[in-house]
Amino acid sequence: MTVNDALPAPPVPGDGPADVEVEGPTLIGAGYRPYERYAVHLADGAGQMIRQSRDILRGGRVVGVLAYDAGRDQVVLVRQFRLPAYLALGRARSELMEIVAGGVEPGEAEEEAARRECLEEIGLVPGRMVPFMTLLPTPGITDEQATLFLAQVDAGGLPERAGLAEEDEVIRPLALGVDDALAMLAAGRCANGYLIIALQWLALNRPRLSELLAG
Repeated sequence: MTVNDALPAPPVPGDGPADVEVEGPTLIGAGYRPYERYAVHLADGAGQMIRQSRDILRGGRVVGVLAYDAGRDQVVLVRQFRLPAYLALGRARSELMEIVAGGVEPGEAEEEAARRECLEEIGLVPGRMVPFMTLLPTPGITDEQATLFLAQVDAGGLPERAGLAEEDEVIRPLALGVDDALAMLAAGRCANGYLIIALQWLALNRPRLSELLAG
C-alpha cells in the first residue's frame, strides 16, 4: 500500500443542513399556483438568529424530458409562448424553445408524468426512459423540484401542433439534429433553463446515449 492509498478521500462538497426554524405559511394568493409567506429564523454562524420574511410560489414536483431519436440523431423539442419571457426579453424572444415538461399530478410517479407529458406536448409515445438529474431550478422564489429524463422516441410521427385544448396550450413540436441543437446552445439562441441544462448534459454524455437507452 502506498502513502496515497492510506490517505482518506477528501469529502465531496454539496448541499447540507441549515440551523433554521420556519414558521408559516400565510397564504398571499391562490391563483394558478399557491403563493405563500414564511417567517424564517436563521442562525448566522456567529451566535445570532436573523429573522427573514420570504415569499414562495409553490411549484411542487415537475418533470422534463429530453426526447431523443437515436436512429435520426435528433432531439424533439417544442416551441411555445411564455409570458415571463415576453416580460423579460420582449416580443422578439417570447416564444421559447423548450424540452417537454410539466407538473406531476397528485399520486402520479415521475416517469408516469413524463410519459403523459410526451404524449400531450409532442404527440409521441416514448420508449425507454432514463432519469438523469433532479434539480431546483429557481430556489430563491419557488419550491419547484424537477426530475429530468432521457427518452427514446421515433420522431417520424411528430405532429405539427400539440397541447391540451382544455389548458389553452399552443405548442409546436419540432425535431432538431443534435449538432444543430448544440450549435443553438453555443450561440446563445435559447433561454429556457431546462433546455440549456438538458443540452449541456447531452453534450457531456453524447457518446453514452445508446448505452443508456439500451439499459
